[in-house]
Amino acid sequence: MAVSWRSWLANEGVKHLCLFIWLSLNAFLFWKTFFLYKQGPEFYYIYQMLGLGLCLSRASAAILNLNCSFILFPMCRTLLSYIRGSQKVPSRRTRRLLDKSRTFHITCGITICIFSGVHVAAHLLNALNFSVNYNKEFPELNAATHQDEDPRKFLFTTVPGLTGVCMVLVLFLMVTASTYAMRVSNYNIFWYTHNLFFVFYMLLILHVSGGLLKYQTNLDTHSPGCIYLNGTLYQNIHSLDNISKYINEHFPQGYSKSDDPTNKAFKKICMEKPIFRANFPQTWIWISGPLCLYFAERLYRCIRSSKPVTILSVISHPSDVMEVRMIKENFKARPGQYIILHCPSVSAVENHPFTLTMCPTETKATFGVHFKIVGDWTEQFRDLLLPPSSQDSESLPFIQSTKYPKLYVDGPFGSPFEESLNYEVSLCVAGGIGVTPFASILNTLLDDWKQYKLRRLYFIWVCRDIQSFLWFADLLCILHNKFWQENRPDYMNIQLYLSRTDGIQKIIGDKYQALNSRLCIGRPPWQFLFAQIAKCNRGKTVGVFCCGPRSISKILHKLSNHNNSYGTKFEYNKESFS
Repeated sequence: MAVSWRSWLANEGVKHLCLFIWLSLNAFLFWKTFFLYKQGPEFYYIYQMLGLGLCLSRASAAILNLNCSFILFPMCRTLLSYIRGSQKVPSRRTRRLLDKSRTFHITCGITICIFSGVHVAAHLLNALNFSVNYNKEFPELNAATHQDEDPRKFLFTTVPGLTGVCMVLVLFLMVTASTYAMRVSNYNIFWYTHNLFFVFYMLLILHVSGGLLKYQTNLDTHSPGCIYLNGTLYQNIHSLDNISKYINEHFPQGYSKSDDPTNKAFKKICMEKPIFRANFPQTWIWISGPLCLYFAERLYRCIRSSKPVTILSVISHPSDVMEVRMIKENFKARPGQYIILHCPSVSAVENHPFTLTMCPTETKATFGVHFKIVGDWTEQFRDLLLPPSSQDSESLPFIQSTKYPKLYVDGPFGSPFEESLNYEVSLCVAGGIGVTPFASILNTLLDDWKQYKLRRLYFIWVCRDIQSFLWFADLLCILHNKFWQENRPDYMNIQLYLSRTDGIQKIIGDKYQALNSRLCIGRPPWQFLFAQIAKCNRGKTVGVFCCGPRSISKILHKLSNHNNSYGTKFEYNKESFS
């Protein structure tokens, strides 16, 4: 199947346009700064001393300033959630662009790493040139104290050098701990090192306060490159009849005719020496606004999540899945959003995001999450919620207890799945525990589906273990019966796929006959399913939502961009915690 330009533009167009604008902005800023320091008259003397190392260091510094300011905006989760839910952004395409915030954050981080390397290399060259090209005529221009001074002195005895070395170390720790392998194997290391960004920014502000690079301030009275003469000698020269003769006698290196001092345009003789001043620090101008915005949001989130929630019940589900239902005063959330849980009894600083599987409504204030027991944090959290003797049972009734640990909730925060109710037709694909974002949507449809734009939902759930379907089997059956009773059997199309079997397959249960008839063995035939959906929804736009393994995500993303003969457009969305 060929790529559909219409679908490609819907899925990739705005993303690539923003990427092009961002690249253009970086390129423009780099070359503008590069040629400013190469050709600017105020930087004439420092450029003669340092050469291209000056241009590269300043141009890369401009890129670092830009990206160090941009990288904080995607982390303002509350602000992004407000924008997504605000009626001031009616365009679905614009709201979908917010889903790329995490990708933009990573892109800015990679750019900071690359240009930090360029910046460091350029400054190492500058340190060498400061030592080798010591300017004896204007000593105040030099960072070195004498000719051939050890360049390593600039690295370990100056403010820019020390802060630069520390920033490289901090950046190295943050980058290495941000890799996928590290986040999966030890999330704590990632969390601790990533919060070193505050140290990085403080060092960045101090880094530019050293004042090693200087520019000339008196361009009106001292033209760059001119011959400096004191006041008395300058007057004596003007009293001579042959100024050229004087120049030739005192400056045997000579000048061309165009440099003849009798020429009115001649500016090679100056009575005032150049005055140099350290560059004004501009980094704080770039990062102070984003930093203030980010810390204002963190303060707001800290106040909002300062009161613990009340845990109403805890349920143990098959395949090591726990459900926690809670209540909190004035807590509001939209279907598809997620929250961040913090349990001090498990870890004083560690917290984790979980998608809401039940949202509060006008009639009930209860909200809840499902989470799979993987890793130390979830294991310890489970042990605090349930006694060890109860953990082996497949399903437990609600447990009322006053001995639950204190639990704090930060959020809710926006996610792509909020848009699933804003399409007329939606295709929701879940892999295993990735079903959680869709659970809150299904619960919402159970309350009142008529108030939303959605009129047809294709729900595909792929699991390895037959018992995993029991997590939301009751909800699916209730929804199925509801739509049949309301004469809308076509509203929800449920397809369950069991990817692995052990010979004879167990039936889910007699009370789940509606699900048994929709249970298939093997992997979904994605291409066939997309063709059938396109055929049944000619000329419409179908929202595709995926939360599951990367392999499934890649297939769905690729098929969403493919052409079909029915004029159906697929818009792809994927869960990605920012």
